[in-house]
Amino acid sequence: MRRIAFAAPQVDAIKWVASVAQIAGYAATAAAATPWNIYCFLVGIIGWFIVGVQWNDRAIMLIHIVALAAMIGGLIAT
Repeated sequence: MRRIAFAAPQVDAIKWVASVAQIAGYAATAAAATPWNIYCFLVGIIGWFIVGVQWNDRAIMLIHIVALAAMIGGLIAT
């Protein structure tokens, strides 16, 4: 059985900042506040990718790399 470890304070702070940034990105998207929505999502994506690296969690890293690629693809297409 795997032991559950508590998050280090710096990782916990990164999680909260990244989560708030992504929520702000959703709100900015709903308000049609571009490019602020992209900036917020970028902070959230990078933050959660860092958390994935710190935790050695490939699933978290993968989903945020895919999100970043989709965001860049969308920016290039517009």
